[in-house]
Amino acid sequence: MMVSPWLAELLAEAHRLLPGLFLLLGCVLPCRAETRPNILFILTDDQGPHAASYLGNKELPTPHLDQLAAEGAVLKNAFCVTPVCSPSRASIVTSRYGTELGILDWINPKTQTELGLDPQSTTWMELLQKNGYVTGLMGKWHLGTAPRFHPTLTGYTEFMGFLDGGRPTRDVVLEISGQNKPTTGFIVDVVTDGAIEFLKSHRSDTFALSVHYREPHRSWLPAPDEDVEPFRDLVPTLPPSETPGVDEELVRKWIREYYISCRSVDRSVGRLMQTLKEQGLDENTIVIFTSDHGYNTGHHGIFHKGNASWMLKENPPAQWSDINANRRPNMFDQSLRVPAIVRWPKVVKPGTVVERTVSHLDWYPTLLAMTGTAASSPDPVRGRSIVPLLKGEPIEWSDDLYCEYSMREGATVDMRCWRTPEWKLSIDFRHRDRDEMFDLRHDPAESTNLIRSDRRDVQEMRESLTQKIQAKMKEIGDPLFATLPPEPSESH
Repeated sequence: MMVSPWLAELLAEAHRLLPGLFLLLGCVLPCRAETRPNILFILTDDQGPHAASYLGNKELPTPHLDQLAAEGAVLKNAFCVTPVCSPSRASIVTSRYGTELGILDWINPKTQTELGLDPQSTTWMELLQKNGYVTGLMGKWHLGTAPRFHPTLTGYTEFMGFLDGGRPTRDVVLEISGQNKPTTGFIVDVVTDGAIEFLKSHRSDTFALSVHYREPHRSWLPAPDEDVEPFRDLVPTLPPSETPGVDEELVRKWIREYYISCRSVDRSVGRLMQTLKEQGLDENTIVIFTSDHGYNTGHHGIFHKGNASWMLKENPPAQWSDINANRRPNMFDQSLRVPAIVRWPKVVKPGTVVERTVSHLDWYPTLLAMTGTAASSPDPVRGRSIVPLLKGEPIEWSDDLYCEYSMREGATVDMRCWRTPEWKLSIDFRHRDRDEMFDLRHDPAESTNLIRSDRRDVQEMRESLTQKIQAKMKEIGDPLFATLPPEPSESH
């Protein structure tokens, strides 16, 4: 059939314009044009590896976390790489160690006003932002209070919360829309309200929202009545401790208050998940839940994390001039291990359990892999994507873990640690008489320090792990490495 020249020209022009027309329609139609997942990254503060009922704690009911765990993957061996707030948070967002970033301990806003996360450091939020994600942070930052360290300069489009390390539990001043404003009510609810508003206002965008709760950080009270009530008459079970003289009455009081705060977290997670469902976002949003580090609640006779305090009726006598007598710096698993859940609908099979060792360094490459975001940065990435583990795909994977903590608040120590599933060595290079070695196969609670053992296997493993620690220190440019004397050789 003959086609007139004008009709042929019209058809050709229509063919040229159709792709653009379909793209335009995709932008204005109510359904999402993009298939990239949203991200909801929930980070709590001081939530230990025992602080939820899905973790086996029958005295702490957390139904919403239990449901999240049932719908996704539980990472049974997830760890931080520094057991204190600021360096751990820096590792989460940069996949680098605190010593690489100049952040050794928690940032004291009174004495360290010029310390923070260098905005030139690349974060996963920044890369997702460049990839078209709307990013937000609700809650705690604690990576610098000076204006140049502001979250909006490190990859967050929106911020509501506080820059330093702590706030009371209610009626606090928060930064909202760039201004410090007083709020009414419990901070856990105010932060959740802000997160819910973000989810609603960006339901048509591709977003990555971080919700950083101050809970269950001390102080724990006052708290909402609905979170207090389940524990009003609880007499908590004390964890086992190899240290005699624990102040059991005080420990039980603190555990009960700590559980109340954990309950507030659980209730808030439930509110966030309900909002995702109501907004039609739950099937295209990856939800990650974890804590900045672990926590001791009477374990080993201490409370808190890597900078723990003794919970004894009488503190041991001071042995070192630069370690306060009430402090017990440590690299116990209870301080390093964190709860971790990943819910990824249609990708991660509900009820998945990942046994392999993962760390906070791994979130950065994992989030890039999940969102199809290029790792366009010259900065080293120390972690590995855990996506193959989540999907159950075969992959070569080392379960070795390197951790560090140069404590500067309350004590001055330089701890470096190497952990395998079988052995663990912690060296305090400032106080070598504080070194600790544990046989995790037979002593998973780390109750017997074997550092001075004559056992040949212990001595050989101690030497091997010491070499690995020093090799890692050299690899990451740890400033402490240059100050180390040659390791003495030993005959066996």
